[in-house]
Amino acid sequence: MSEPENPAVPGSAPAETPAGGYRVLARKYRPSSFEDLIGQEAMVRTISNAFESGRIPQAWILTGVRGVGKTTTARILARALNYELPDGSIKGPTIHMPVMGVQDQAIIDSRHIDVLEMDAASHNSVDDVRQINDAVRYAPVSARYKVYILDEVHMLSGAAFNALLKTLEEPPPHAKFIFATTEIRKVPVTVLSRCQRFDLRRVDAAVLVEHLQKIAAKENIEAEPAALALIARAAEGSVRDALSLFDQGIAHAAGPVRAEDVRQMLGLADRVRIVDLFEALMKGDIAAALSELRAQYDIGADPAVVLGDLAEFTHFVTRVKVVPTVADDVSLSEAERVRGRAFATQLSMRVLSRCWQMLLKGVGEVQASGRPVAAAEMVLVRIAYAADLPTPDEVIKSLGEGGNAPVSRAPSNGGGNGASAGPSASQSFAPRFEASRGAPRASAATSARPAEEPVAQLGTAEPAAPTLSLGTFEALIALVSEKRDITTKMALERDVRLVRYEDGQLEIALQPNAPKTFVHDLQRKLTAWTGKRWVVVVSREQGAPTMRDQADARQAEVERDVQSDPLVQAVLSKFPGAKIVAVTQTAPDAGMPDAAPSEDSEDD
Repeated sequence: MSEPENPAVPGSAPAETPAGGYRVLARKYRPSSFEDLIGQEAMVRTISNAFESGRIPQAWILTGVRGVGKTTTARILARALNYELPDGSIKGPTIHMPVMGVQDQAIIDSRHIDVLEMDAASHNSVDDVRQINDAVRYAPVSARYKVYILDEVHMLSGAAFNALLKTLEEPPPHAKFIFATTEIRKVPVTVLSRCQRFDLRRVDAAVLVEHLQKIAAKENIEAEPAALALIARAAEGSVRDALSLFDQGIAHAAGPVRAEDVRQMLGLADRVRIVDLFEALMKGDIAAALSELRAQYDIGADPAVVLGDLAEFTHFVTRVKVVPTVADDVSLSEAERVRGRAFATQLSMRVLSRCWQMLLKGVGEVQASGRPVAAAEMVLVRIAYAADLPTPDEVIKSLGEGGNAPVSRAPSNGGGNGASAGPSASQSFAPRFEASRGAPRASAATSARPAEEPVAQLGTAEPAAPTLSLGTFEALIALVSEKRDITTKMALERDVRLVRYEDGQLEIALQPNAPKTFVHDLQRKLTAWTGKRWVVVVSREQGAPTMRDQADARQAEVERDVQSDPLVQAVLSKFPGAKIVAVTQTAPDAGMPDAAPSEDSEDD
């Protein structure tokens, strides 16, 4: 059983601090009605409709990550099922509970005789479930329904689940079951099929920030929006974790809760400094990047966390590049939003993708290393040196055009006078850019290049790849064979009936056993192999026979011709029971008369 609680009634002031001491925020502001729940609108709407229509199931199962409100929702459901007022005006279950009802306080405090809350982690045996089965037959003492709340239900043993099945399928009319779990996959399907399931969502960071602001106002706590944003981001969608971290932040700050205090408490890096570090990497300024990493490490930032924040910002810039409205997220700082938009405009998707992959691999290396700061420095060096390397197809394309392959620049050492391990600045593959707190701008090194030398600009279009023409359907199959795509080649020969063919357009009919994704996959592969867009459509026309059927027909015709040959008939008549098992056609030798098809015969 959980510890008794006394949360605030909706619309009223928070509960007073008990005589025993301070009540943590996660308990003090625990929701007691559906109106208080945040971020679970879909579930509330479904339950509301069910209550209003009288279609109330016999069992619910609530699943989600820790802290999203599973147990709280279960208690609110129990309260809604048994809600009644002293004047008797409420005759049935309802989700509208503006004031405390007759049964509510005892249900909220987990001391109601008809609402039994059991922790399945510590009561997981078949004997515990047998007690429920024995007690469920008796009518409730004072409430409308007997409600059984089983928290962490996935911890029940297999025998306990089996003992519960019959009661769960056909419970008495006065009994309801509410299960909560963080491991829905561990609950047997036989139990899931008997329950109405609700997946409680992680609460969005922006919603969490707004919720924390309201609580800070009620508690008369001054808190910076940036500090609340850091807490909401660290909570990862858990309301309880957010309130616990806010409690910790209040104690740590001993006054106004500032972003710097929260960063020190959580071991996080300054988000603005993370953006500065990202900028130094993208400029290839190794000295500045390593200096910034050391500075953050010296003030307590974990190197793995710094790389994780870099990866998170890289992911953010990539999303902004694809969906610009992502930058409107209020849980992000102004610097992240403004400079993130600028980076998304300047950096190519290739650079961002490669940076993300190297950071993702680097975080694991740092966590496994005995010297995390040294491992993190090596990750930054790799990114600065390799983020601008040309891809293999770009190298091949450059060589095919008769030029030299693009070369990677050597990152700057910060001073500008040291020896370079790579090409000079005028030979760099991608230009550097310098960015203040505002938008990045092209550096002087880029503008100082010779006028006749082509410069690859970030975000500019690359030269078009050479295209390949395929004049016939047979040429298309030959290309697939050349690419050694055996699966596609077999499908083209066995499952495709050609209707119309043009270079770049293919109209086909398919056999019933053709792969479902064949058309999409073929169109994508042909576009990639030929360098031009292909359109592959399925027609309702019958089409020509498949290549396999045509080959079989030709082979059958050859066998019929051989069978009718007088010499072959004479051989078969000489050897009763013999039959032709194969016909092999050989090309005639040079200077020799045309050779007739050879046949093999075999005695039975």
